[in-house]
Amino acid sequence: MKLITSKLLKRVARTTLVPTALSLLLSACMVGPNFERPAAPATRHYDAHAEQALSGANTSADVQHVDIGKKMQGDWWLALGSPKLDGVMQRAIAGNLDLEAADATIAQADQAVAAAQGALRPQVDMGAQGGRERANVGTENVTTHFYAVGPQVSFDLDIFGGNKRRVEESTALAELQRHKFDAAYLTVTGNVANEAIELASARAQIDAVNVLIADDQKNLQLVTTAHRVGSATQVDVALANTQLAQDQTLLPPLVQRRDVARHALSILVGKSPGDWTAPDFNLSDFALPQAMPVSLPSELVRNRPDILEAEAELHASSAAIGVATADMYPHLTLSSALSGSGVGTLWSVAGALAGPLYAGGTLKANQRASVDAYKASLANYRQTVIQSFGQVADVLQAVDHDAEEYAAQERALSAADTSLRLNRQGYEVGETGVLQVLDAQRSYQRALIGQIQANTARYLDTVQLSIALGGNASGVSQQRVAYGDKP
Repeated sequence: MKLITSKLLKRVARTTLVPTALSLLLSACMVGPNFERPAAPATRHYDAHAEQALSGANTSADVQHVDIGKKMQGDWWLALGSPKLDGVMQRAIAGNLDLEAADATIAQADQAVAAAQGALRPQVDMGAQGGRERANVGTENVTTHFYAVGPQVSFDLDIFGGNKRRVEESTALAELQRHKFDAAYLTVTGNVANEAIELASARAQIDAVNVLIADDQKNLQLVTTAHRVGSATQVDVALANTQLAQDQTLLPPLVQRRDVARHALSILVGKSPGDWTAPDFNLSDFALPQAMPVSLPSELVRNRPDILEAEAELHASSAAIGVATADMYPHLTLSSALSGSGVGTLWSVAGALAGPLYAGGTLKANQRASVDAYKASLANYRQTVIQSFGQVADVLQAVDHDAEEYAAQERALSAADTSLRLNRQGYEVGETGVLQVLDAQRSYQRALIGQIQANTARYLDTVQLSIALGGNASGVSQQRVAYGDKP
């Protein structure tokens, strides 16, 4: 069999220059809209009242304030000042399975872009055929064998830009997957911080409830002894028993909350709860940031992952209009073939123009549907922006109210501490009985539990504010640092 020589292949390569040159001449024609990013909102406030209240006028050490217009720097959770939390964060970033799945999805989307880009280049195939035929030559039947083998090149000139719009659409969808990763990263890091704080809060409340139950048990013993000597009634004993039973009901939910938080942290770092146990966080492990940066709304829409995700979806919908519009117009394809056969070298160059004449309204309906899809994506984008502003406004109000609640709980705890101190002094000089001292101790422990809960709310809402502002997560899919082998 005669083989294709390098000279023939060079001739094929030269034939690809023709469609490539023509494509450059015709590439300026692209149907469909050119995407433009939605303008940043003009508003400069999320909630003017909350922003004013948190403006920093109150310089008390226990009152947080916000710096409007200041951008968050670095990893957002570092503001909580907990090396222990940072260690768990790094394990979660390296081992979380949701992030691993998001990584693979990005790679898949990138391959879809590469596949779409392939349509912009000449397509080269190898063809071969052979056979046997009989023909009448004069008075004789002649049987001959034939064969042909060689490359075949085809190229869609894409004169209306449909293939380019497909590449644009695939690229936007790949960008969308990157923003999905950023959003997943933000969710994972936010959940790690929340669960760590919940674990610390549950442990602090468990300690306070155990002290409370111990005081109840002492109270019951004293009342029971007093009843034996006739200085207390059966009603007093029943009341002490009831108080003990009621306070004991506080413990199981807190223990459950502690264990759930531990298990959640294990899952977040990509481990089974039986294979890895979270460290015992304490509230003292965290420092409440006094000054919190709050970016302007115009900056938020360029940095918050879910908004950027909606923007990428809008871009893809815009490109899809071009794809559907180009399908309504003709396609011009150039092709060439070169083959060696039993009779020598054969070559051919051809052009083909094909376009729809009547498709029963399908192509026009597809084009209209793509326009409607774009309108839906635009509405979704606007809704995402509005919701994000609302979330920031809600958390700003929550931070403001947390300060009020914490101040009230601090006053209650201070009052309970004063009462306990006075009752103990009175007991030492014989002015008050032991039951009054125990009751004051119980009041103090209940006030302490309230103060722990109020302090927990401040930490959790600080985390939520960082998350609502985007957590400086935009672009982490491309900037992600490998933290070594997965723990």
